[in-house]
Amino acid sequence: MPSADNFRDFIKNLPAHVKLVAVSKTKSEEEILEIYNAGHRLFGENKVQELLPKYEDLPKDIEWHLIGHLQSNKVKYIAPFVGMIHSVDSLKLLKTINKEALKNNRTIKCLLQFHIAEEETKFGLDIEEAAEILSSEEFKELKNIEICGVMGMATFTEDLEKVRREFKNLKYVFGLLKKAFFADQSNFSEISMGMSDDYKVAIKEGSTIIRVGSAIFGSRNY
Repeated sequence: MPSADNFRDFIKNLPAHVKLVAVSKTKSEEEILEIYNAGHRLFGENKVQELLPKYEDLPKDIEWHLIGHLQSNKVKYIAPFVGMIHSVDSLKLLKTINKEALKNNRTIKCLLQFHIAEEETKFGLDIEEAAEILSSEEFKELKNIEICGVMGMATFTEDLEKVRREFKNLKYVFGLLKKAFFADQSNFSEISMGMSDDYKVAIKEGSTIIRVGSAIFGSRNY
């Protein structure tokens, strides 16, 4: 089944309040254009080195989100154009994003990535680390970033009840941060959780952004 048909079937069942980041990692520019021509404008990449040529070659009204682990030394390459960075997991990274955003006369939207999976392999903050960052004087001086919410990745497992618990946990973390640090900021509103295998559970548990690749593009090309 061509990806554009997959995309149309997918999008018509998506609740209106949920944004779809079409995850285009490992996908060719032709495959991305097929989804673009079906009307979609929001795409996500995991790696800066894969994102850059796609940004250069593809239409400029695409909003690109960086959803994979980001090293500080790579921020400068995407700072001129990136729509949102989902994977912020340290004050050091936030400071670098702020510095590069300032150089480009922009404010860059960011999500704080939390470690919600019971696996040890995933990146992310815990609630204490996040609170320490958000209450620090250094954070308060960062004027060229906008914290828009939280992101997390559930355990890769067939056990959907486990996945549900992890998503509930991220929603809980979002609520705590909203109350403690962002009560008067309406732009702190996003919960990025849910991928091709578990997005339905994620939406039920309060996701506002899902990151879906294979359910739209078909299985990955490595």
